Amino acid sequence: MIMSLNRTRHLMLVSILPLGLLLASFLPNTIVTTAANAITAEEMLANPQLEERARNLSKQLRCLVCQNQSIDDSDADLARDLRREVRSQIAAGDSDDAIIDQLRQKYGDYVLLNPPLDPATMFLWLAPFAFMVLGGVIVLVARRQRGIEDVNELDASERAKIEKLLASRNDRDEPKT
Repeated sequence: MIMSLNRTRHLMLVSILPLGLLLASFLPNTIVTTAANAITAEEMLANPQLEERARNLSKQLRCLVCQNQSIDDSDADLARDLRREVRSQIAAGDSDDAIIDQLRQKYGDYVLLNPPLDPATMFLWLAPFAFMVLGGVIVLVARRQRGIEDVNELDASERAKIEKLLASRNDRDEPKT
């Protein structure tokens, strides 16, 4: 019986582990930060349309010194410098694609919060699904190896105890007249 409980706990852990890993992979994307403190009034562009464009572009770019935080959300000095650079290029009339290309040339694909799907980043995009499939295979193999456990037959004394308990229960359940 103890062996069966340990095996059951093991199977539960093996079943839950892939789900936990999957949820953990989405955790950085669910952390909500406020950008109210990150962007100062002197950084903002006077034209509201250009400022909105700068904010949208800044939300796509990663702060290179923070953990999965956009330069729009980060208050790091490097993020502040990148925001100023983005705003100066927008004010100069550069397109969003030109600004992103210039930053990618300078810092690589890491500067993008959502890296492009290419052979170099294929692992980043496919790893969560691969781990989920691997977890499912582990669960299936563990369940098949477990098989059906043999149930021990009752000996005569155990049968007598069960029959006695059932008989006393039946006597108690009979309606009294």
